[in-house]
Amino acid sequence: MEILKSFIGDINSIVWGPMMLVLILGVGLFLMLGLRLMPILKLGTGFKLLFEGRSTKKGEEKEGEISPFQALMTALSATVGTGNIAGVATAVFLGGPGALFWMWCTALVGMATKYSEAVLAVKYREVDEEGRHVGGPMYYIKNGLGAKWAWLGTMFAIFGAVAAFGIGNTVQSNSVADVLHANFGVNIWVTGLIMMVLVGAVLVGGIKRIGSVAGALVPLMAIAYLGAGLVVLAINADAIPAALDLVFTHAFTGTAAEGGFAGAAVWMAIRFGVARGIFSNEAGLGSAPIAHAAAQTKDPVRQGLVAMLGTFIDTLIICSITGLVIITSGEWTSGISGAALTSAAFAQALPGLGNYLVAIALAIFAFTTIIGWSFYGERCIEFLFGVKAITPYRVLWILAVPIGAGVSLDFIWLLADTLNAMMAIPNLIALALLSPVVFKLTREFFNRGKAANSL
Repeated sequence: MEILKSFIGDINSIVWGPMMLVLILGVGLFLMLGLRLMPILKLGTGFKLLFEGRSTKKGEEKEGEISPFQALMTALSATVGTGNIAGVATAVFLGGPGALFWMWCTALVGMATKYSEAVLAVKYREVDEEGRHVGGPMYYIKNGLGAKWAWLGTMFAIFGAVAAFGIGNTVQSNSVADVLHANFGVNIWVTGLIMMVLVGAVLVGGIKRIGSVAGALVPLMAIAYLGAGLVVLAINADAIPAALDLVFTHAFTGTAAEGGFAGAAVWMAIRFGVARGIFSNEAGLGSAPIAHAAAQTKDPVRQGLVAMLGTFIDTLIICSITGLVIITSGEWTSGISGAALTSAAFAQALPGLGNYLVAIALAIFAFTTIIGWSFYGERCIEFLFGVKAITPYRVLWILAVPIGAGVSLDFIWLLADTLNAMMAIPNLIALALLSPVVFKLTREFFNRGKAANSL
């Protein structure tokens, strides 16, 4: 195991090196500038379309399996997970408060990335042999870039099918088992088996049931967690200005050792801020467009405007609350990391209650992530081997839940982090090459809107 861990660690240091960070931020910035800051300027339009898309009107835009709202909730169900609780804490623990600043930067350009992914997913989606709409990076690479790039789509599908077991399954079940054992004394194998049964019950219903469960659970859990976070920040209000000062100054000057905190250079703040930001909001990974491809819409841009809200909600709202709670509490210097650090920060302001709130939130976040990512993995395996491969993959997925609950967390995080980067590379290349298509569709959409005076 130590040899394998060392090998994965070596790969991780390469794929998450300077070139990867330049690629993620560079492609995102290129798309944002090419779109003339549209994702930021049209944020309100995105929310308007989101609420309009909670249901599909009779006889209108029936191409797809789930409503635009459910597509976003399915994508959010997969992104709002341990990254928002344990991931942010890990970033601050390893990179210092400045890591939060680089998470914000990743999210801002990530809105353009997520928008572009969804536009291409709807534009180049297909209908499979069972009549379902399928799409994502592997399809927009195949249909948008042509046969000579087909190998790149295959690489994405392979990385996606395997990476799903890390970021979307075992990391989640492991975190839930750990936090429930620490706070409620629940045996990790009991947690794993219960989650396995619940996940299996949802997956039997396919994307429609996943969309329905996500549409109900995601808004509820996000609002509850944000409410608790705002209460903690209100209690620690006096510490907020100093916390923000730490975020901005340490983003460029590094963080000195303090208490149980070992210190961090500027590079560590950037590296862990960007890596955990991507782990949290998945902009650039190519996962979310797989869900948006199933939306009941005929217009790629409309779905793109809804899709970009995922990054805004996930990182600029939820992760910011978590990060500020950790920094204002002072617990980031205690020497603890992961979900335990977030629990300690909430407990500091809400003794006897805060840690339990985090435990429950993490459990629900992780559960919805597992069901959301199962859909991503299934679509990748279907691209590689056809619909006949979905059932065996789904069985393996369900069995992996309890196994993940009892495996070393450090190794799982390392493996998931590495596979994330390997998924992102084919997708980011495709986004850069297909950017003219995104820019053209966007101009046409807003020109139509001006002509109709509807936007």
